[in-house]
Amino acid sequence: MKAVQYRKIGKPPEYVDVDDPTAPPGGMVIKVLASGLCHSDEFVMGLDEKTFNDVYGYKLPMTLGHETAGEIVELGEGTKGVEVGDRVLVYGCWGCGVCDLCARGNENLCRRGMISPGFAEPGGMAEYMAVDSVQHIVPIDDQDPIKMAPLNDAGLTPYSIIKRFRHKLRAGSTAVVIGAGGLGHVAIQLLRRMSDAQVIALDLTGPKLQFAKEVGAHHALKSDKSAAEKVMELSGGKGADLVLDFVAAGPTPDLAVACGGIQSAVVFAGAGNGFAKVGFGIVPWEMELSNSLWGTRLELMELVEMAKREPLEIRTTPFPLELAPMAYRMLHEGKIDGRAVCVP
Repeated sequence: MKAVQYRKIGKPPEYVDVDDPTAPPGGMVIKVLASGLCHSDEFVMGLDEKTFNDVYGYKLPMTLGHETAGEIVELGEGTKGVEVGDRVLVYGCWGCGVCDLCARGNENLCRRGMISPGFAEPGGMAEYMAVDSVQHIVPIDDQDPIKMAPLNDAGLTPYSIIKRFRHKLRAGSTAVVIGAGGLGHVAIQLLRRMSDAQVIALDLTGPKLQFAKEVGAHHALKSDKSAAEKVMELSGGKGADLVLDFVAAGPTPDLAVACGGIQSAVVFAGAGNGFAKVGFGIVPWEMELSNSLWGTRLELMELVEMAKREPLEIRTTPFPLELAPMAYRMLHEGKIDGRAVCVP
């Protein structure tokens, strides 16, 4: 079959021939219907060889794709609860299933190390994909797989964060989204749907700011040195109650902190290597700062049900699988709004 693999450190991904997968016991093989491209892929492909091998423990070749929707075509021995022909999303966090965090449903935080298809296991940027367990799929019924696939990460990550901090988003509150791209434009919509907060988007370019307004931001501001001051003005001098930084690189972490107010929450959800200065008297009193890693399978199920009732406007740009290397280049150059999705 055909697949898109990262095969050489520092080189672009390649469209290649690989062996067909077989269904593992208790698992299945799906025919991939759509697979999203993500800046997390770029982050991994930008690692030096030592970090790639020793810190993250990844191996080459790596079949990309961690936002995957498909149709079950083969069941492994002993697989129960699903049938050939079922359409599903592949949950991106495969935990050990034994530790206390996995037992709570937090496979994304597995103490033994979460394994993700598309990184540590062959992902969905291929014609077919093996899934190890029925516990790692979510049914989507007759929903559009191109619209559903990005929910795996671009939807799940902001949904999990907003759900965790929704108690801060009362009437009169303010939420700031830094980066109106693949995750940010979904976050804006979820904030509008899940809260009464005023939503302010920050980004660098006019088209991205216009895009943010189109998907529901009350205000869209250029992410420059004056942005935090403008957020303060728009929030009546209180600052934001929740700040979501989907870039987390360069100046954005300090900007995120500067936008927050007393007892606010700032979440660094981007895969950048940026950091903020924190400490006694440096940040607003009782500000909570945290990072985020995806979400739970149950949260993905909730998000799918939400999207079934009232579809999210996920901006997608479809590409045939063989053009995935070009799509990654366009993603890197900032030429894609929303989410690029490859269709085998």
